[in-house]
Amino acid sequence: MATRAKTFQMAVVSLVTLLPACAGADGFDTEHIFGFMIGADVGSLGEREFQTDTTGRFGRNGGTYRAIGQEFELEFVPVQNFRIELGTTFASHLISGVPGLDDQRRLSWQGASVDFRYRFLDRENAPFGLTFATELHGHRVDETTAEAVRSFGTEFRLAFDRELVPDRIIAAFNLLYEPEWTRVVSSGVTEKDATAGAALGVLAQVRPGFLLGGEARYLRKYEGIGLEELSGQALFVGPTAYFQLSKRSRLTASYSIQAWGRPAGTTAGLDLVNFDRHQARLIFGVNF
Repeated sequence: MATRAKTFQMAVVSLVTLLPACAGADGFDTEHIFGFMIGADVGSLGEREFQTDTTGRFGRNGGTYRAIGQEFELEFVPVQNFRIELGTTFASHLISGVPGLDDQRRLSWQGASVDFRYRFLDRENAPFGLTFATELHGHRVDETTAEAVRSFGTEFRLAFDRELVPDRIIAAFNLLYEPEWTRVVSSGVTEKDATAGAALGVLAQVRPGFLLGGEARYLRKYEGIGLEELSGQALFVGPTAYFQLSKRSRLTASYSIQAWGRPAGTTAGLDLVNFDRHQARLIFGVNF
């Protein structure tokens, strides 16, 4: 174990040493540095980006559970402070012996999405940055059960960020609300649910082009699109790292584990009915 730890530390130090020394010298761009959160920056006027977002979710209440989503996105900034993102997602599921879920092994096209973000406050000219984001998506495969569905969802998010130490430490705070309408194709049953929560992230610039820190997210799941009938709640925590690979390319890696959770009406220490045990995300982007 000591040998493995030493090898890992040497690998991290080597990677940091190889990062370009000039990247990030002009301060933070918080648009993409977080994994499961967003910053208040939306990009520069005329900017265009291609991005791949790989998200893995693992572990449910018994059995084997693995869900991997691969999203491809195009981002544009047509006017100052306003960003548009178009995306399409493919999903892979392996579910076996999980209570309440049918066994599944499938790879399929999941659906498409469009994301709009508008920055109301720029932290360069205000006490903090403030952006409102809304995402609309349509899915033909349920992201949890892998069943064939006709699903429509919306995500509303407020993102705040502020430099705690100029050019050294940046913090972000998100508030989110995600209502979802779903019709299961096989049964015709219509379902409504919603997720609400808050997230806090802090990253420190270890050296230009390399940021390291962590994110914490508290999520609550509700039956129906209102915030009345609670299904469960969970707290996720984990590290995030951002690498500026070159002047035009970047990589963000983030991992979260459910540190605490509770399904409604129980005294359990984790909620593995409504949420996953482990989540990981890898984001690669390039300007063009």
